[in-house]
Amino acid sequence: MTETVRPGLEARAAGGTRTFLISGFGTALEFYDFIIYGLAAAIVFPAVFFPAFDPAVGTLVAFAAFGSGFVARPLGGIVIGHFGDRVGRRSMLILTLLVMGGSTFLIGCLPSYGTLGIAAPVLLVVLRLVQGFAAGGEWGGASLFGIENAPEGRRGLWGSFTSAGIGIGSLFGTGAFTLITLLPEHQLEAWAWRLPFWLGGLLVLVGVVARSRMPEEEHRTGSAPRVPILDAVRRHPRQMLLAIGVAFGYNTLAYIGTIFTVTYAEERGYGSTESLLLQVAGSVAFTLAVPAMAVLSDRKGRKPVVVLGTLVYAAFFFLYFPLVDGHVLALGTLATVLLNVLMAAPQGCIPAFLGEQFSAATRYSSLSATYQTGAALGGGTAASAATALLIAFDGDPIGVGLYSGAAALVLALCAWGLRETFRVPTPRLGTDAERPAAGVTV
Repeated sequence: MTETVRPGLEARAAGGTRTFLISGFGTALEFYDFIIYGLAAAIVFPAVFFPAFDPAVGTLVAFAAFGSGFVARPLGGIVIGHFGDRVGRRSMLILTLLVMGGSTFLIGCLPSYGTLGIAAPVLLVVLRLVQGFAAGGEWGGASLFGIENAPEGRRGLWGSFTSAGIGIGSLFGTGAFTLITLLPEHQLEAWAWRLPFWLGGLLVLVGVVARSRMPEEEHRTGSAPRVPILDAVRRHPRQMLLAIGVAFGYNTLAYIGTIFTVTYAEERGYGSTESLLLQVAGSVAFTLAVPAMAVLSDRKGRKPVVVLGTLVYAAFFFLYFPLVDGHVLALGTLATVLLNVLMAAPQGCIPAFLGEQFSAATRYSSLSATYQTGAALGGGTAASAATALLIAFDGDPIGVGLYSGAAALVLALCAWGLRETFRVPTPRLGTDAERPAAGVTV
């Protein structure tokens, strides 16, 4: 009897735990790698790889190197998404983990500028590009595993496992850096910063084991066109443009709210350990809020949660900065927690909301290419642009607040332009039968 049911039943019968281990936990490991690089760029890399610059300018250059990884993300999304649609999800999701973990481990092995000269930051950027390529194919495939195997009416929640994984990865990464900042500064810059990178390379093996047990047959559409991305552009041009806008706006806001805020706290007199503890509290709040926002979108719709949550999140920056400026740890922690709860509103819904816009045959390519293009345009420049604005306004965060508001407006308008799909049955998503079924309650 089990042979006659449609693909995906095994994953559904196994429940959300198995799905989370494959999509959420694997993504947690990847974003652990990603967040430790961003934190190192804010705290350590200016001295280790860019010592010839003024500290503020060195931080800006380090963030630019951080952003270089985003350049490779759209390419990774297109290439890995292509084979994810044509060959299957499992092999691509294993590949992304191995490549990301290997490059992370090698970053921890790099000599400093004082040892290798200009070759050291060059190699850092090269490895960052490799990381970006792998990340470009990770998020879309992991999200789709949850979405495509979710029970009807639960796609938002199951898709949010990936978002929760981002929060968990950020928590572990921030926690690891918090611990090493307890060491004297000269030890931190000499060798201790390498430990989280080596640990990240090893932890990826856990995710590989989990993903190697994914049944390959569950993830093949069997009907993918020869070049899925070209077919997606032909069939869903409007959805693809709007999805890029959503990803641009969200990633701009997210990287200001995570990576830039570490630098901002330190500029306001917080120590490295204090600023990282703020991020730990924020990561916990984000991880807990993401599934709650996703469940709300399953009940009330994707658009209301994404649009309203985004606008409130951007507006909160104008309260966040004064709270942090007071240099009262309790107020700074409260501000960071609230900021991350609001950030969870769009992030908890985006995997399902964007994935639901496209047909199954090209969904991996479509979701990966659009999200990663927006991420490259927004997230790749957010921390650098926010730091530059802070310098240009002589330390006044008003420029960063306005920048966040503009990104939020782009996100909200593009999200409102997409179809509301939370009640469309999964088999009809992205098909000609979708619109007549859009009013059906599932």
